Amino acid sequence: MPSPEATDPVIPITRHDPFAALRFRDFRLLMIGTFVTVIAEQMLNVALGWELYERTRSPLMLGLVGLVQVLPVLALALIAGHTADRFDRKRIVVLTMLTIALCTLGLTVLSYSSGPLLFIYGCLLIIGVARAFQSPAVSSLTAQVVPAEYFSNAATWESSAWQASSIIGPALGGFLIAVQKQATGVYALVATLILAVGLMLGLLRPRPVAPSEEELSLDSLLAGARFIWNTKIIMASITLDMFAVLLGGATALLPVFARDILLVGAEGLGWLRAAPAVGATLAGLSLAFLPPFRHAGRTLLLVVAGFGLATIVFGLSRSFALSLLMLALLGALDNISVVIRSTLLLTRTPDSMRGRVNAVHFVFIGISNELGAFESGVAAALFGTIGAVVGGGIGTILVVGAVALLWPEVRRLGRLNDFEEPPAVEMPPRENPLYTE
Repeated sequence: MPSPEATDPVIPITRHDPFAALRFRDFRLLMIGTFVTVIAEQMLNVALGWELYERTRSPLMLGLVGLVQVLPVLALALIAGHTADRFDRKRIVVLTMLTIALCTLGLTVLSYSSGPLLFIYGCLLIIGVARAFQSPAVSSLTAQVVPAEYFSNAATWESSAWQASSIIGPALGGFLIAVQKQATGVYALVATLILAVGLMLGLLRPRPVAPSEEELSLDSLLAGARFIWNTKIIMASITLDMFAVLLGGATALLPVFARDILLVGAEGLGWLRAAPAVGATLAGLSLAFLPPFRHAGRTLLLVVAGFGLATIVFGLSRSFALSLLMLALLGALDNISVVIRSTLLLTRTPDSMRGRVNAVHFVFIGISNELGAFESGVAAALFGTIGAVVGGGIGTILVVGAVALLWPEVRRLGRLNDFEEPPAVEMPPRENPLYTE
């Protein structure tokens, strides 16, 4: 019988291949792991929210769920990034996944026995610590399992997988709770899925990279932040994303639109919340089949400006159909921005600094999501819901103009890397050093 690689098709690198990154076994494992992990995390969030509110009827207890998981990420991000650069990233990912699985198993026992709430929050705190170390390590692994010429394609598929799983996870979690009338079974399933992903990622054979030789110090901890600050194109892309989420994020106010403005109730709210993820998934799949960006900088500026414009239209809309369309467009434009920014991080960051750079990037994005929801609430209280959303969209467009002026490198950015038009030759996958059976 012929070996598996002998029957694999060659990778035609004379033209665009939408499945290029997926032809590498380790990237497939990594993407499947991301897909399943996000589904599990979303299911866990639904189960926690349902059970804690059933037991306490306290919105404060629900808020603490996010707080105890976010605080470790913020507190340990720099140390976690340094760890990802100093030690084996695959091992870090596997150990953190196993830790999360054990803590989720603990939640299963606590749910079944109606255990103390303090123990539940203790498990969540440990999960937060594990995620703090997991995020920079797993983000850095992408560059070790796919060749550089396919970084953009890899970022597109990863983003699409994340968006699709963010749709499936909450729906599946809610369905299981509705069937079982309790959260215990969801916790058990999440623990099983996370354990399976951890064991699967243990099969990765990533390209070896030389670890950082820098000892733990304030200077080495801040190296990732300095790199982002000095790499203007990355700094500009992060600034665009951060302020777009801070100013243009209407998601936090969707319950107000559903109940008081569009008059569509709880069912309509579900559709409104799903629309951005649906748009983002469709955009990601479309990007995979389109040729690589030739004017990535201009595209980035245009999609973020479009994000602001779509936010304005959504804020002024009284039509449920138009509002759904604008939210889907918001998700699509945001996903294009994510793909460009992720590719820039992959192509511009040295292997020895990927952990620290990804850690700082993760903090920026995490903070902007949380603060964006807070800013939307405060602005709505001061200026009204419509005024807050429309003003946020206008602010986003103004930020695009400021970034274009402050960082002209963005306007001049063409292709995202130097490998988008490689030599016109054909190379069987098995001849690539990253291709494995």
